[in-house]
Amino acid sequence: MSERTAEPRTVLLRRGEIHSPADPFATAMVVEAGHVAWVGSEGAADAFADGVEEVIDLDGALVTPAFTDAHVHTTATGLALTGLDLSDAPTLEAALARVREFAAARPADRVLLGHGWDAARWPGGRPPTRAELDEATGGRPLYLSRIDVHSAVVTTALLDLVPGATAADGPLTGDAHHAVRAVAFGAITPAQRAEAQRAALAHAASLGIGTVHECGGPDISCEDDFTGLLRIAAEEPGPRVVGYWAEQDVDKARELGALGAAGDLFVDGSIGSHTACLHAPYADAAHTGTAHLDADAVAAHVVACTEAGLQAGFHAIGDAAVGAVVEGMRAAAEKVGLARIRAARHRVEHAEMLTQQTIEAFADLGLTASVQPAFDALWGGADGMYAQRLGAERARTLNPFAALLRTGVPLAFGSDSPVTPLDPWGTVRAAAFHRTPEHRVSVRAAFTAHTRGGWRAIGRDDAGVLVPGAPADYAVWRTGELVVQAPDDRVARWSTDPRSGTPGLPDLSPGRDLPVCLRTVVGGRTVFVRPGE
Repeated sequence: MSERTAEPRTVLLRRGEIHSPADPFATAMVVEAGHVAWVGSEGAADAFADGVEEVIDLDGALVTPAFTDAHVHTTATGLALTGLDLSDAPTLEAALARVREFAAARPADRVLLGHGWDAARWPGGRPPTRAELDEATGGRPLYLSRIDVHSAVVTTALLDLVPGATAADGPLTGDAHHAVRAVAFGAITPAQRAEAQRAALAHAASLGIGTVHECGGPDISCEDDFTGLLRIAAEEPGPRVVGYWAEQDVDKARELGALGAAGDLFVDGSIGSHTACLHAPYADAAHTGTAHLDADAVAAHVVACTEAGLQAGFHAIGDAAVGAVVEGMRAAAEKVGLARIRAARHRVEHAEMLTQQTIEAFADLGLTASVQPAFDALWGGADGMYAQRLGAERARTLNPFAALLRTGVPLAFGSDSPVTPLDPWGTVRAAAFHRTPEHRVSVRAAFTAHTRGGWRAIGRDDAGVLVPGAPADYAVWRTGELVVQAPDDRVARWSTDPRSGTPGLPDLSPGRDLPVCLRTVVGGRTVFVRPGE
């Protein structure tokens, strides 16, 4: 395969498997002017061979639409890729050892940055104390975010840099967390930030991701971080970036180039940090979490966004938080009209604790559920963090993807990276093999939510699928046998069923190897080629 190209080329791909509803048995595709021009059979491809600039012999590889990750924190992802990542630290002691090594290796960093600790998975179940971190860093400033990014542990030296900060020990949440995060991330130089953003986008491209939805905001990053990322994506080859800015100032979101005043506009926090807002107390804490916005605030924001022609969206995880969003959306619909609310395609990020009543409200209001199946893979199950925090009965209700689809709620899949890694095929697998069987969806439905679903979430119904006229955003994969699922959701051991007319997909059964990305193309431009291909 050829090297990366800067401009769209007229390309014929042949002798492969093209995942296209236009022709479920297609083996060839023509790309012209950044769009899909034709899909069809190998025999018919000969007619195009003389009119193209490049012919790619797929040698049996699979071509699919590129994935869209509908919830990403790009700079934080890049920092985790290039810095201190504790997501796989098996114990507290191992985490502290990594902090010591990182501090020794980065003597020039004004503030040490790390991410990914999860005390719920460590023996003893406790996070590092401030004294332990002070010792491990030699007294230097350190910011260490929990895996859900809704709390953090820090050193005394970092607290000393935060005006009005208290010296309380233990993880910081809410405003205290936002204050230390602002100081920590404010220490990053523009060059470090750009390096992290480029690293994250390059990694996304290597995984067949063609578009990311950046979820920025004043409590998460800064305006320069957001606009700098959009500028890099516009000027350099790589994945598309669609920006959401989580602030109630609608004019500010528009000024920054955001598609919506949405994303992580916090109605509550997270289950792992005990800050998701619940109707009933946590099983392991005598409170119901934290509410940041009520239904009246939600309604006012939705009305403002709808009238401004922008998307509104909210981070809502707990059942009380989701209920506040639904109540606010309904109040907004009474003011501006249900048709306008539905047409705006407002979003809810995460939406983990749902009832059938709130699911039906999502469908009525035309809300997109921007969800992360890897959360269930990481925290679900009888012994997982959800069960620890909520009890087994409530934990089994979380992330009900099948009920959302049955009720007609549009799904857009993402990772919330760096909370969980960029891993599109792993995300599809997590949805298809949900730890609670009644919440599972078919591989085909999960794949659609992670490709076309992200485009539909931004108001584009013409993309995320390989048909003539669609943007040429695609990925080439080395994979095993392509299969279709039988009606009873068992994986059938045959290639695409001629009677169904359904394109096949890789067998993602647990234990099987996931497909390997060989090439990623965005708008006809090659943005990744695996070395040696």
